[in-house]
Amino acid sequence: MSTEQILSSDGIPLEISLKKAERKNKFRAVMLVGPLFLFLIITYVFPIGDMLFRSIDDRKITQMLPNTFTAIEKWDGQDLPGEPVYAALYEDLAYLKKNKTYGKIIARLNYEKGGFSSLIKKTVRKLGKFEEGNYKEQFIEVNKRWGQNDYLVSLKNAAPNWTFAKYLKGVDLKYDQNGSIVEQPEDRRIHKVLWLRTLKVAFWVTIFCFILAYPISYLLATLPMKYSNLLMICVLLPFWTSLLVRTSSWMVLLQQQGPINDLIVWLGFAANDARPELMYNVIGTFVAMTQILLPFMVLPLYSVMKTISPSLMRAGKSLGGTPFVAFRKVYFPLTIPGIGAGSLLVFILAIGYYITPALVGGASGSLISNTIAYHMKSSLDWSFAAALGTMLLVGVLTIYWIYNKLVGIDNIKLG
Repeated sequence: MSTEQILSSDGIPLEISLKKAERKNKFRAVMLVGPLFLFLIITYVFPIGDMLFRSIDDRKITQMLPNTFTAIEKWDGQDLPGEPVYAALYEDLAYLKKNKTYGKIIARLNYEKGGFSSLIKKTVRKLGKFEEGNYKEQFIEVNKRWGQNDYLVSLKNAAPNWTFAKYLKGVDLKYDQNGSIVEQPEDRRIHKVLWLRTLKVAFWVTIFCFILAYPISYLLATLPMKYSNLLMICVLLPFWTSLLVRTSSWMVLLQQQGPINDLIVWLGFAANDARPELMYNVIGTFVAMTQILLPFMVLPLYSVMKTISPSLMRAGKSLGGTPFVAFRKVYFPLTIPGIGAGSLLVFILAIGYYITPALVGGASGSLISNTIAYHMKSSLDWSFAAALGTMLLVGVLTIYWIYNKLVGIDNIKLG
């Protein structure tokens, strides 16, 4: 049997030539995908990585008050610390005052405990009058709060370079002086309420969108093409309008002297002097978010319903089923993939909304995303905002994972 190699036109063995061509094709494919991959790394992977890093990074205070944290490490957090701690604090604050950098620690310590801002500022102003030795009494003389354990415990809690304290704060917990996890004071327990409100709003908005989107999608899938196209334009029309404009329109409609309240009064459901509050509460958030997110439920449902043959319903009726029974046992189960996809999309978008709740929801309608925006833009507590954002991201990924598991189980049952 001949073992002669087959050569290509340029004299290279055909096997080697084919491998070379395959490598070229792979390289060309990588080069085509490369810009997109680089774009995803720069705009998605790096920001998420930076967010995760910021949420646990707490090195600023340790670096700016090194002597204080070296001395306070040995303190048990029970009675007031000894003279060495106050002496180290004086040394660090004097250095920061000399370099005019003490302002950088004020905001961070104020996040740990309210009142640190005025305490540090007043103390720094009085440092020039301090005498050598007996620093503990001089600190307490400048401000009595230096003689309170709460402030010194908060200072000690800011010592670790890497900490999960921000994540604990996000669920109204904190570290005490012994390093144990305890609940925040009652007047500072706000984040659990916000998380529950966010989930509640997202859940009910998803339900309302489903109730409204199902018949609309059914009409889109069953009407003649000319009417279906017209209805589809109406569904897609909001995408051509700015989100801010749509939200502002709802503010006009829902205000107490707005058209909706005028209609309620005209129909006799409420007296003119007792008009219902439809804005700056959860009701306004429900109404505006449902209208804005409705297309995201309609489109997945429509894409599934369009593939369902009308003959299936006719077959169900011909076998003795009523229209309702045929719908419940034949048509509705076939639309479940569209319901799942639309519900997942609407729910994930709803838990991350902050413009609409901020404008029409007021204080009682604000969600966790509004808190993240506040800490990013107003309080500048970026590490806490990053921790909340990470928790929200983990929640979204968990919901997506659960959805995939449920879809997999349904597929097995259908198979």
